[in-house]
Amino acid sequence: MYRRKKNFNTIIRYLLATAGAVLMIFPFLFMVSNAFKANVYVIEYPPKLIPDNPSIENFISAWTSNNFQLYFLNSALVALVATVGTVLFAAFTAYAFARFEFKGKEILFGLMLIVLMIPDMISIIPRFYLARSLDLRNSLWGLILFYIASGITGNTFFLRGFFESLPKELEEAMTIDGANPFEIFFRLAIPLSKPALATVGIFSFLGNWDEYVWALTIIDKPAKRTLPIAIYSFQGQHGTEWGLVFAAMIIALIPVLIIFISLQRYFAGGITSGAFKG
Repeated sequence: MYRRKKNFNTIIRYLLATAGAVLMIFPFLFMVSNAFKANVYVIEYPPKLIPDNPSIENFISAWTSNNFQLYFLNSALVALVATVGTVLFAAFTAYAFARFEFKGKEILFGLMLIVLMIPDMISIIPRFYLARSLDLRNSLWGLILFYIASGITGNTFFLRGFFESLPKELEEAMTIDGANPFEIFFRLAIPLSKPALATVGIFSFLGNWDEYVWALTIIDKPAKRTLPIAIYSFQGQHGTEWGLVFAAMIIALIPVLIIFISLQRYFAGGITSGAFKG
């Protein structure tokens, strides 16, 4: 009786997991399917997941029109530089909170957590005036610097727990051998923290790559636009040709998949470390 009940519960869990997976995957499959259809067949009724005559014309049109290649390069530059800066500065800050004692440390860390709770939309007007006063409007640096600043707080909270879990005996041994704090940080803490840093890097890149509101706020010049703005502009300039929009979305998804696949071996370990070692 117990065994039957256990098997029944297992079947129910598998069915629920399968249903959830289908609900999450279906919109993506719908997007991919319509990206390979001619515009006249997009969003047809009844819907077909497998196109009758698949074509890559939408991908070619999306890539070659509306300065899409320039916007793609802008987004790649902004996302990569901002991600590297966020990971580096968050690692420095988190290590300082985890390993050094200084006056007001916990108060300062608490203030950082309070900042983390403030919605971005509340601070967008002060940030706009700050960017204008620093002459960062219509500049990719205006995106990069603010992406780094907005990403440090949450990632510091995540990385602090990981750094605190590292054995202090290893650091003490390096100190006895004459290593200074910077050498300990770069030669010991960073190599041991690859899973956590990879996790922070993936989430930071995804957030920087997809960010829309701040880019729309401070960028007016077409030559400085990023990919989310370019994809949105397809709807107006092409009369909402959904096949073209879906194709552009898939192209924008490729770098994210590349980053995730290349770092996935660290990703699961980093999530677990941040959850249980903090």
